[in-house]
Amino acid sequence: MLKRVSSKALRAGRARFAIVASRYNANYVNAMVRAAQAELKRAGAKDIDVYRVPGAYEIPLVAARLARRRLEPVSAIICLGVILRGETVHAAHIGEAVSRALMDLQLRHEIPVVHEVLLLENRQQARARCLSKTHNRGAEAAQTALGMAALMERLNPGD
Repeated sequence: MLKRVSSKALRAGRARFAIVASRYNANYVNAMVRAAQAELKRAGAKDIDVYRVPGAYEIPLVAARLARRRLEPVSAIICLGVILRGETVHAAHIGEAVSRALMDLQLRHEIPVVHEVLLLENRQQARARCLSKTHNRGAEAAQTALGMAALMERLNPGD
């Protein structure tokens, strides 16, 4: 059952956000990027940078570079992609590798890395999670980033 995404009263404050999104399955990913940007802007975010990579497998590399950046550090990194299962296990391998890399990255650098690189069974699932205004995972990812950025600031004021 899909959870309906509704706007929350989260504020961006001075937080900086980065979105790393794949170009592969562009129609779905682009919709998530637009929804994430809209949600961040609704919360008052002024610093939102979008970085595009060829596919989901390349997302962790760019996210790692952003996490290490000391000049203009980001408060949270939102990772967006869509992997559709095929006839082989390749999609599962990509999904597992990306998940593991993003988790390791956020723990190593203590920066929120929001994982919305979706491993889906088919295009119907992709439409429901990416193209729908009521269930868009890009908007949900932005809400998570806003909440985590605020929490991390509260845990480490002045860092």
